Amino acid sequence: MEPPSSRPDPDDFDLIIAEPAWRRLVPRVETIVRRAAHAAGMQGTVVLAGDRMVRRLNALHRGKNKPTNVLTYEEPAPEAILALGVVRSEAAAQRRRVAHHLAHLVVHAALHLRGEDHAHPGDARRMEMMESRILRGIGVPNPWKRA
Repeated sequence: MEPPSSRPDPDDFDLIIAEPAWRRLVPRVETIVRRAAHAAGMQGTVVLAGDRMVRRLNALHRGKNKPTNVLTYEEPAPEAILALGVVRSEAAAQRRRVAHHLAHLVVHAALHLRGEDHAHPGDARRMEMMESRILRGIGVPNPWKRA
């Protein structure tokens, strides 16, 4: 009998594209999100949303009436919700491809859902190293390395 795999079952992951503009902005968006989620061990759902939806959720659950790049929820089921406009703006400001920034944020969210955090400098550095290692495995440049 083989030991259970530490890799998540791909069937434990769902993708919802609530904002159709994601498909226009990021070619092969489904493939990018699925590869990043699988590489990071994501179980649950990734929702590609618009800024309006994320702003409403951020106001409701965090008291911040503005969109943010990604929100994660553990209950009632693991979920990461990404805001199109914020992701696009951040990618432009960082001079990165939107697809690469999206992959980074999916990995980041998956790590949060696995219990990782970056509230303290040591935790932040450990999480950054984990992100860069996972991203390297799927061919995405290190987001923490300055050009």
